[in-house]
Amino acid sequence: MSQTPEQPLERSVPTSADVARLAGVSRATVSYVLNNTAAVRISEPTRRRVREAAEELGYVPHAAARSLRAGHTRMVLLPGTHIPVGPLYSRFLGEFQSALRRLDYTVVQYGGIGLDGDEAARAWAELRPVAVVSLGEVTLTPHGVDVLKRSGARAVITLGPRRVEGAHSLVMDQREVGGCAVTHLIGRGRRSIGVVMPEEHGLRMFCEPRFEGARNAAACKGARIEPLPMAYEVESAQALAARWRSLRLDAVFAYNDEYAMLLMRALQDEGIDVPRESAVVGADDLLLGRLLRPRLSTVAIDLVAGRRLAELVDRVVRDPGSEPEHHDLMTARPVHRESS
Repeated sequence: MSQTPEQPLERSVPTSADVARLAGVSRATVSYVLNNTAAVRISEPTRRRVREAAEELGYVPHAAARSLRAGHTRMVLLPGTHIPVGPLYSRFLGEFQSALRRLDYTVVQYGGIGLDGDEAARAWAELRPVAVVSLGEVTLTPHGVDVLKRSGARAVITLGPRRVEGAHSLVMDQREVGGCAVTHLIGRGRRSIGVVMPEEHGLRMFCEPRFEGARNAAACKGARIEPLPMAYEVESAQALAARWRSLRLDAVFAYNDEYAMLLMRALQDEGIDVPRESAVVGADDLLLGRLLRPRLSTVAIDLVAGRRLAELVDRVVRDPGSEPEHHDLMTARPVHRESS
């Protein structure tokens, strides 16, 4: 005769009252300690006792309840991006998120692919974040900024090629990167320059302004510019390299170091001498580019520290009525090595 196995008893969810009893303090003290309240002075031994009790019981504060008490969340919404931004921007975003956590904010990534403009702003507003940092994949409008602020967002910050009315802005003018690369190549005597245009989804917001900057720099000197569609695949690079001589190009700005390394290898496999027949320049100044032979010339991009962006978020949250600030996020400079 079969027996029904015993079901494990459900474990009760620990509360702040349980933590207070175990630590021998009041519930208010537990709240002050676990919410990092700076306005109340609590001795370090007491703080340690409360944290140890919370860890022993597996207790964590209820974010929604804390938000109701405070009147706003500590959530910073970072709309999720499917853009393959590369190591440089990944480091920047990692530093930014770490700095926000140290300032006691909760970073939430929102993966609403397919939303745009005001539709995206309304979706973000539903989560009632205290701040929104838009990375530029979605083009916010002044109306969208207003929707977010009316929902309780104290800080709306955009990263992108232009300012948005009503928002604090970090302007990231990618034209500077393309212009810097082509100016360097023209200075090295190159007159017919290809510009790699990645075919990967999501990179248009970077590659199109880089091409515009390259074209403007070439026009000033009477040089020829040729857009070169290429996917980040060995086969795509090989196909481009196979028709390279028919393109009659003596140089290429390959969008960034990763595409440059891929294309340079394919050019070398075709017997094209770099840099004698064709110079190659990337961007981002990755370490791997310095290990190649020839060493890769590049455009070094200096970004504002992620910590400074986190401090801007915190400053605006504390003073939401402040005038919108506008800062340059990046500067670009050529780094000459053997490939050019």
